[in-house]
Amino acid sequence: YMGNLITLEEKMTSFDGEQVFYTDQNLAGEVNEIADSRNEILKKCKYFLREWRNGANQYIYRDSILKNGGSGRYFVPVDISDLDNFDQRLALLLRTKPVDYQPLMELAAKEVFEAFTLETEQENVIKPTAFQVQLFSGENPRPLRELKSHLLGNLVTIDGIIVSATKVATKARSIRLECSNCLHTKTVTVPFGIGGASIPRYCDKVNEPGPGKEKCPIDSYVIVPEHCEFYDQQMLKIQESPETLPSGEIPRTFQVCVDRYLVDRLSPGTRITLTGIYTVLERKTLRAADMTSAALKLPYIYGLGYAAQKTGARKFDAVFTAEEEEKFQMMGRDPGIYDKVSRSIASAIYGHDDIKRAVCCLLFGGSRKVLPDRMKLRGDINILLIGDPSTAKSQFLKFAERVAPISVYTSGKGSSAAGLTASIIKDPSSGEFQLEGGAMVLADGGVVCIDEFDKMRQQDRIAIHEAMEQQTISVAKAGITTILNSRTSVLAAANPIFGRYDDLKQVAEQIELQTTILSRFDCIFVVRDVRTTDQDKAIAGHIIDLHMGKNLIEAEETDIDINLLKKFITYARAKVSPRLSDKAAAALQNFYVETRQNVSDGRAKANKQHIPVTVRQLEAIIRLSESLAKVRLSPTVELEHVEEACRLFKVSTLSAIKNGLELGINVPVDMAGVVLKIEESIKKRLPIGSKIAHTKLQEELNARFQNPRAIEVAIVNMIRREELQHFEGKRVLMRKK
Repeated sequence: YMGNLITLEEKMTSFDGEQVFYTDQNLAGEVNEIADSRNEILKKCKYFLREWRNGANQYIYRDSILKNGGSGRYFVPVDISDLDNFDQRLALLLRTKPVDYQPLMELAAKEVFEAFTLETEQENVIKPTAFQVQLFSGENPRPLRELKSHLLGNLVTIDGIIVSATKVATKARSIRLECSNCLHTKTVTVPFGIGGASIPRYCDKVNEPGPGKEKCPIDSYVIVPEHCEFYDQQMLKIQESPETLPSGEIPRTFQVCVDRYLVDRLSPGTRITLTGIYTVLERKTLRAADMTSAALKLPYIYGLGYAAQKTGARKFDAVFTAEEEEKFQMMGRDPGIYDKVSRSIASAIYGHDDIKRAVCCLLFGGSRKVLPDRMKLRGDINILLIGDPSTAKSQFLKFAERVAPISVYTSGKGSSAAGLTASIIKDPSSGEFQLEGGAMVLADGGVVCIDEFDKMRQQDRIAIHEAMEQQTISVAKAGITTILNSRTSVLAAANPIFGRYDDLKQVAEQIELQTTILSRFDCIFVVRDVRTTDQDKAIAGHIIDLHMGKNLIEAEETDIDINLLKKFITYARAKVSPRLSDKAAAALQNFYVETRQNVSDGRAKANKQHIPVTVRQLEAIIRLSESLAKVRLSPTVELEHVEEACRLFKVSTLSAIKNGLELGINVPVDMAGVVLKIEESIKKRLPIGSKIAHTKLQEELNARFQNPRAIEVAIVNMIRREELQHFEGKRVLMRKK
């Protein structure tokens, strides 16, 4: 279908010098050969750029050429789907032979611009030496690992993530040569891409140097830089997206060459859909050992245009069908959707309902805000799970990695500061330093799961402080100073210092993490392996049923399918950005003031608290409230969302603040009798109001009972009942009653 047909008057005026344009696409025989000629292709390209109109009846490409050209930026973006609708044969030629026909398209754009500026008599407009046509496509991109030799020389559309970018270099478009003997000049055109031009060794007038001059020697041509034409060029490295990577495979990377108005547009961490020419680079320098591989070529992609995914939302700008949107809206109206989604989070794990609800909030995330002074408030939620081994902490991380639209899983011991944030590497070919983004950059807009968080080196943990709060990564290394985006949620799992959580010790003695990093987590869950008969029996029964496959049928009926859940999370993050209502804001303010007061009172009683309650925790409750509203696809945060967020904060961070003394201790049955005897012995040893060194009392009791664990439990129980009290930094005990 032709968007614009030539009228009869236009055909009549074509005899007066106007172009004759063929609109029939089904020509056969000799006419096809005429249509394929370069002049005819050029005419078609010019007609397309000049006359194509979109659905709103606007000359989009003509207007773009005039607007960009008038401001001195000589480029025009062209959608290949419009070219398909205009002339399928022309689009096919451009797809299969882009090296031949892309220059014709650029020449057509240049001539269209010159024609219009000539008509309007704009004398002050500088005529461009070349116009860049940036092709982009909305078709389904091809995976990087499917780029094979049969696609060489074709136009390809791929998607991936930019992991490194070189400095902008200058390349010659044409080289002016001058003979140093006879002063003969010659212009050599340089091919596109990475390749260069070869300078002739012999002068064209080697045998006719002119009167009174000697014969031109070999290699007499020298380059005259003042008369050469140059343009900018940059090398990028594109890598497969982590979420599309097959399990256990190493990500494939490709070199991408971009030039002119495409340079300095993409930074590491940006996800793009790239359209370019799949071509090869000749290996000029071969060592003797490589002579057997002289026929090998180095493939790369010459970028013609790209479509970047939305900033912040990134992969979340996926297109949804009307049926899917209707289904998601029905799910959002369901009063029990929050419980259903929470049950679907790692449904194979028994119990830990509050952790599942918190992970649900992390996956949906809060609302990111940009203030009038361009200050940004993060909307991503960070969660830390710390506690005993064999409590399914790593399984929560694995599930979050599987269900999040964008995710990266890493282990603390195998991760360095450079691997998590950004690294500087030296390019072996050019010797320049390049910037490569780490896990926090690659997961921009998604979730980073860090297992064995406590095993990380201290300097590596400090490196992610900025990424967790400011959501940027600042780099100042090897002459490269830049800031990369890292808008990610962090889900971390850690063990206490001694492997297991000990109720008899203070939190500060068991968490080997600094206050600065703990305050950046919105929820901190202390996961205990509680040893009770009923609990053990229930967990054992659940695991046995899981291995026998008994509860799989029930799970299928009640849980949301993981693919549907992934789409629902994507839809909610893309479409909903809740804001606080007045009632919700007042409730949040009251809760924060009350919590600060309670924690201050507790700090006065027990010397210090390892986990502080600061303004960051208030923002954490706001983010939790927004994510709960997002689960229900609600545009406003209501009072019920704030109440649930406050409850989650209480059962997580506030419970972690309390130590074993305040939470109470389950005394094992076999130890109860010994503990009572030790308590009676302490009362006989210490009159009311007397003091004794803690270590001295332990030594005396240990010499008599020879059970250090029971002695510790007895002392802690008496402190909890306020019969004993610590003084002088827990070195001295005094009996109060």
